[in-house]
Amino acid sequence: MRRAVFLDRDGVINRAIVRNGSPFPPGNLAQLEILPGVSEALEKLHAKNYLLIVVTNQPDVARGTAKKADIEEMNAQLFSRLPLDDIKTCYHDSDDGCFCRKPLPGALFDAAKEYGIDLSKSFMVGDRWRDIEAGQRAGCKTFFLNYRYTEQQPEMPDFIVSSLLEAQKIITGEF
Repeated sequence: MRRAVFLDRDGVINRAIVRNGSPFPPGNLAQLEILPGVSEALEKLHAKNYLLIVVTNQPDVARGTAKKADIEEMNAQLFSRLPLDDIKTCYHDSDDGCFCRKPLPGALFDAAKEYGIDLSKSFMVGDRWRDIEAGQRAGCKTFFLNYRYTEQQPEMPDFIVSSLLEAQKIITGEF
């Protein structure tokens, strides 16, 4: 069985756009900015044989405020610049009942089946309560990047960190 680090996209890999205390995804490729330390953290995790799988909710497509092609273009850019193994994207909204939409763990379960991942030896890194709850439901250890958004906070993440680089150091035993 393999190990993985599941990563939320906006706020973990790339900068989220914060308006009135709430995070939003970049609207297009021009707004996509990879956060400092992300490339280094992913290289080190990859070197330790962790699969790196982005699990992202993109409900603005279902809401009609974003185009799927723009999301896919940004994902392709991330693939070209970072050592990612996969990006699992849920385009549904909260009321659609989709099992892959975080906080439900469907995307993590699907990836575990597809790649032979032991979820109990894997991690979920996110900046919102939905990420942490999905990781917990899947049986992963969780890392919460606390940006102090003005929204619901996660319940009992395993670690609270300030960056993906800090999470990587804990995962790889560099702390």
